[in-house]
Amino acid sequence: MTTEHVEDLNKLMIQRRQKIEEMQKMNIKPYGKKYKTSHHTADIVENFADLEGEQVSLMGRIMALRTHGKASFADLMDMKGRIQLYVKVDMVGEEKYNFFNTLDIGDIIGVSGIVFKTRSGQISIRVEDFRFMSKSLRPLPEKWHGLKDKETRYRQRYVDLIVNPEVKNTFELRSKIIREIRRFLEDRGFLEVETPMMHPIPGGTSARPFITHHNTLDMDLYMRIAPELYLKRLIVGGFEKVFELNRNFRNEGMSYKHNPEFTMMEVYQANADYYDMMELMEEMVAHVAENTLGSTKINYQGKDIDLTPPWRRLTMVEAVKEYTGIDFNQIESDREAVEAARSIGLEVPSNTSKGRVLNNIFEEKVEGNLIQPTFIMNYPIEISPLAAKMEEDPMFTYRFEAFINGWEMCNAFTELIDPIDQKERFEEQVRQRAAGDEEAHMMDEDFVRALEYGIPPTVGLGVGIDRLVMILTDSPSIRDVILFPTMRPEQ
Repeated sequence: MTTEHVEDLNKLMIQRRQKIEEMQKMNIKPYGKKYKTSHHTADIVENFADLEGEQVSLMGRIMALRTHGKASFADLMDMKGRIQLYVKVDMVGEEKYNFFNTLDIGDIIGVSGIVFKTRSGQISIRVEDFRFMSKSLRPLPEKWHGLKDKETRYRQRYVDLIVNPEVKNTFELRSKIIREIRRFLEDRGFLEVETPMMHPIPGGTSARPFITHHNTLDMDLYMRIAPELYLKRLIVGGFEKVFELNRNFRNEGMSYKHNPEFTMMEVYQANADYYDMMELMEEMVAHVAENTLGSTKINYQGKDIDLTPPWRRLTMVEAVKEYTGIDFNQIESDREAVEAARSIGLEVPSNTSKGRVLNNIFEEKVEGNLIQPTFIMNYPIEISPLAAKMEEDPMFTYRFEAFINGWEMCNAFTELIDPIDQKERFEEQVRQRAAGDEEAHMMDEDFVRALEYGIPPTVGLGVGIDRLVMILTDSPSIRDVILFPTMRPEQ
């Protein structure tokens, strides 16, 4: 913002404060109380045939003002849209009319009047009376929408919502998406639950946590990175179908598809496996798209994407072979795997295990190609400490991730329910943590104890809600679908 612009802004703000003083001299309160309304703007426009000639009352923000001698026009905006106001001196009186013409863009008023259509065919309200509700002391920006204003728009979302109607539409659609997710799961017998946000031991995934301190207990706590281990405790306790839709916190990098605070949904079902969760995932996304957008065929940033089930299914080994030509079924040792990675230009440490090399190749060379919805199945055991081993090949687990637009959209697996195996995997994670891996799991003795009481065969699914909303709203950045994304402090 230039010095000249700041000076102009300061002048306008001073002028608006002076208007408050003038209003008080006229016994007009600059900040009013509740105004009784009968309609929103969109209700009037959509039902004009029934409301023509009828009196209505509504409240909104002045977004445009055009004076013409004894008559003036204004655009009034509320939550649902805009409508034109027609104000005549002989309808409201000279004193009120003159005051109306001193209003500023951004001021909030309540109006009552008659619904009619102008000669040009514009649906309007002939104002009979109005009441001042709230003075806007800061002028709204004239040129707000656009890349150069992105940072300011995210910081001042309240202004973004005022001046960019499409932003409000995105967040209304986000709310509908979440409502349809809940409806889909509840209709299938899942119970929504809440589990702790602060954990004594961070677990459920590999990620760096935020750390806080509880003064009374004099102990460190961790903002949750995942609710998984608590939800599986509920399955131990006898619940058969549960889900939680809430926030997770990960002290990691930020990008157009990563925010430190994000919305995750996790689903757990007893007596089911990862095939059941594949069906649930693809059916849920299709249901949500159909009920919010009217179709399972969408366009994201110029790419046509078909969300119609069934989605394509590939094992990780098959996907790597398809996109790189490397067949891990023919690779027998860690050394061969490392050499294979290096042959396609991927540098990995010499001591990397075969399973980790496979995953590295997949992430670097395959993920970005998975534009259409695709399930990638059977992840290596080294990167799946909570998933059940495959009976067919214990190097792999019954785990899948779904990809759309080259992004991971969900993670799921048939759960490891053997407490002895689980403890051994935790111990291996502890060794990796001691060796410097800050994202490796800590030992969770209580979770192992819960498994020792016995847990039925169970499957779990975690879905990144923000990324799903990005896809369904055609939003290029995760900040476009989070009302108040994490930002650096203003300089």
